[in-house]
Formats: sequence, structure tokens, C-alpha cells
Amino acid sequence: MKNLKLNLLLIAVSALVLSNCGGLQKMVDNAESVSYKVQPTPLETHGGEVEITVDASFPEKFFNKKAIVTATPVLKYEGGQTEFESITLQGESVEANNKVIPYAGGSYSLSAKIPYEDAMLKSMLVMQMTAQIGDKAAVEIPGVPIATGVIATPTLVMVKPEAIAMSDNFKRIIPETYSSDIHYVINKYDVRSSELKSDDIVDFNNKVKAASENERVEIKAAKISAYASPDGEIDLNTKLSDNRGKSAESYLSKTLKKLNVQGSDAEQFLQVVSTAEDWDGFKKLMEESTIKDKELILRVLSMYSDADVREKEIKNIAEAYLEIKDDVLPKLRRSQLLIDVDKVGYSDEELSALASENPDTLNVEELLYAATLTDDNETKLAIYQKTFEKYPECVRAINNVGYVYVKLGKTAEAKAAFEKAKAIKENDIVKNNLGVVALLEGDAAAAEALFTSAMSAGESVNYNLGIIKIQQGDYAAAVNYFGNKPSFNAALAQLCNGETEKCITTLTELGEVDCSWVYYLKAVAGARAGREEVVLSNIRLAVEKDKEGEIKAYALKDAEFRNFIASEGFAAIVQ
Repeated sequence: MKNLKLNLLLIAVSALVLSNCGGLQKMVDNAESVSYKVQPTPLETHGGEVEITVDASFPEKFFNKKAIVTATPVLKYEGGQTEFESITLQGESVEANNKVIPYAGGSYSLSAKIPYEDAMLKSMLVMQMTAQIGDKAAVEIPGVPIATGVIATPTLVMVKPEAIAMSDNFKRIIPETYSSDIHYVINKYDVRSSELKSDDIVDFNNKVKAASENERVEIKAAKISAYASPDGEIDLNTKLSDNRGKSAESYLSKTLKKLNVQGSDAEQFLQVVSTAEDWDGFKKLMEESTIKDKELILRVLSMYSDADVREKEIKNIAEAYLEIKDDVLPKLRRSQLLIDVDKVGYSDEELSALASENPDTLNVEELLYAATLTDDNETKLAIYQKTFEKYPECVRAINNVGYVYVKLGKTAEAKAAFEKAKAIKENDIVKNNLGVVALLEGDAAAAEALFTSAMSAGESVNYNLGIIKIQQGDYAAAVNYFGNKPSFNAALAQLCNGETEKCITTLTELGEVDCSWVYYLKAVAGARAGREEVVLSNIRLAVEKDKEGEIKAYALKDAEFRNFIASEGFAAIVQ
């Protein structure tokens, strides 16, 4: 009796279901007869989105003539699901404006996209449909799995943009020349005692003396340039200039010996050059003068190269020549004394010690250079901070404070430093560095604007734009920005741009590295190329170098390895 009642109840429920289906039961029962083609397969994420195209084909007699069907691709993954945009379909007897699917069979195409989430890596795309006739309740048609997994390789991009440090102008050896003139009476070449008492010569001798006593100054060479003024006979002027050179040489040699200048007695230490007629000096003094008709005289110099013609034409300008004779020509009757020295700065060891123990003794260039002598970022930071404290208007010091903060992963502190640098002087390096902060904060649009306005700052700007282009899914542009310099991101851009073998080459050029993801990416490239030996050798290295313990779990979810997941060799590494 109980079995009879139960059977009657089941019959009643079945009748109720069929009644509610309103003629849709055939569609429910035959849901798997609908065929689907999904592009791409597996799904892929580009530019932060998963975009699909689904082509569906309904068999003959499947689609109820009176039915309205809503088809929704749904991506299901652990912890949730995300629906793509739906498409509404209708049978041929329905009076509405939806896509019509004939009873004799038909098809539709649907394109849609959703934002990518990391959980979607291991997922299933299911086509869910609901059908309804008139005002009756909608009926769910069983969902059909149509694709598995999302390839998310572009999301492996390393968002580690390159900040730029400003360089120092430190020079350990600074060349310098001490100079002075010995002047002569017209047509004479003897060195007068009055000349040797002039302030110019006294100051010159004092500098040479100080240099000879300073262990950080090395006297390299001496030179005498002897001249005659460009008036008078050329033979006389030639002899005058030669003799003036000899008299000056005698004086300077004695002076150097008296000051105990090391090496001054060497054969090539003191060079003497004589110039019979100093037309270059004459031209320079004329350009600096306020002599009447100086433009006319300069024109004569440019028109004539013959010395006699020049002298004759200038003398013809009588009034001007009187001034030249008194104010210009005497200054050209001279021997110029020149001493070349090298000022030698602190050694690297001395600079490092002073920057740490007594930074106030160093100038700005020495401090900025000292910071480059250590690989310890905390030490660098301390030196740059001290430099900015001592030189608060130095944009390089505060910019480099921000640069080190980026290296230390302190984005907020880096931003504050770069803003101070901008307030002092906004240049392309500062713009790039502010773009780095924006990118690290997740504002790619602001970062891109700053990078594109800072192109003259160097290769780092291109590298940073390459990161953004990977994020945007513009892989060809990313490849172009990265250029030929090998890096993980450059290889990733090549792989995403379809340049699989080039990606493998680029990663190989990096040599042996500690980064596990370099080897992981090479394994992915090997999988795309169908090269099992590349896959296994590199996934093994990736696992071995994985300090975070995340490679195995990621590889098991990654659809890039769908053709290798059943391989014993692959499974032995990642299981």
C-alpha cells in the first residue's frame, strides 16, 4: 500500500514538472546536443580581461518555437563565478526582437569579456541557459561545460619599474693651469726686476710653491709661449720672440728649482714655443677694446692674411693706431708662463670612511660619489640624506633619497622624496621616478603619462613603458620598448607576442639567476614550442629555486602545461 502511494506521488510530481516545463522538457533533456566552439581555447587574459567568442549551433527540432532562451557563459572557479554578458534567443513563433533560432536548427555567436581575477586560473566555462514560454516560470536548462582554464601568463609581468638615480660630477683628478705673463719693453727681451715684483708674477710663484708642498697636487708640466707684437720687421720679431722665450725659460727654470718642484729638471718637462707676431692675441684684445674704429680694424684682419699688408692698413687708420700703439701692442710683448697641475682627490676608501665618519668635510660631488661606492642601500640612504641636509637645494641628493627608498620597497617615502625633488627642479628623471611611484601604487594611467613625458631620461623610461604595455595587452609595443636588452619582462613580451623561440633565447641570455620565475617562463615557452626537454629541465629548476613554495601549485593550475600534466616526468616534479 505504501509503495502504491509513493508511485502515485512520483507520477503526480512528474506531471507537475512536465506541466511547468510547458513543452520545454525536450530542450532540458537534450541540452548536451547543442554544440559549442569557443575562441580562444583555453581562455586567455590580456589587458586584465578575459574575452571570449562562443559560436553555438542548435540541432534540428531542438528549439521550441514558442520559447525565449537566455544563454549566459559563466566562468566558475574556486570560491566564486563570474557571468559574461548574456544573449537572448527566441523561437520562430515568438513576436519579439531577439535573435531567432528556427525549429529546423540554427546558430548564434556571442562575444563578451570580464575582468580577470587570479582565482580564474583554474576554472571552467559553462554555458547556462534558461527557457521560458509566455508568462510561465522559466526553466533552467542544464549547464554545459565548454572550456577549461584561463591562460594567465601575461599576469606574470614583474611590476618592478626602474627608478633613476642622478649622477655625480665627481672627478678624482682635476687638471688646472696656473698662468702669468712677463712683459717686455719694445724691441727688448731681458726680464726686468720690476716685472718679477708684479702682483701677477708673485701670485703665480705662490701657487706653484703651494702646489709643490701639497701631496694632493701633482705638477705635471711647464710651458712658455713667447710673443712679439705684430708691428715691425718679421725677422726682428722672430729673434725677439725666440730670445724672450729663452729669458723666460731661464727665469722659470731657476724658480722651479728653487721651489724644489719634482721632475722639473726632466728633459721634456719645460717646453718653449715662440710666435713672431701675435695676431691672434691682437685680434682678441681688439674685440675686448673700446678703441674707435675697432670694427674697421677687425675687418682688415678678416680681409687680409698677409702680415705686412695688415700692418700697413692698420697704420693707415691713424687715430686708432695711436691708441693701439699705446694700449694694445705693449700687452702683446710678453712671455706667458704656464704650469699644468693635477689636483688629486680622495681615494674610494678615504671617501667611504669620510662619508660615514665625517661627511661635513666632503663637498656635494664627493658625497654623491661616495654613496655609489656601497651596495648597502641603508648606507646609501644615510649618505644621500646627509647630502640633502647639507645641500637642501640639491635636486640630485633628494632624488637619490627617493631612488633608494624604491629599492627598499618604501613607496610612500619614495614619493615624498620625489615630490621634494620636483619642487626644486622638475626634469625628466624626476618625472620618470614619479611615474614609478604611480605604477607601484596601481595608477597605470598616471604612470604612463609621466613616462611618456620623460623620454629623454634614458632606457629605464622605455623599460617602464614596456611593463605598462604588457599590462595593457599591447605586446608588440612592449617588445619595441624593451629593445634588445634581455630581461624577464622582455622575454614575457616576446612570448605573448608569439615570438616563442626569441623568448627562450632572451631567457638563456640572462644566464644563471636566482629568480625561479625566469625558469618557469622558459618552461612555459618550451610547452608552447612542444619541446618537452625544455619544459622538464626548466620547471625542475623553477621548483628548486622557489623560495616561496608557490611554483608547484601554480604549475598544476596553469593551462600552459595542459599537454604535459599527464606526463610522468612533469607530474614527478610538480606533485
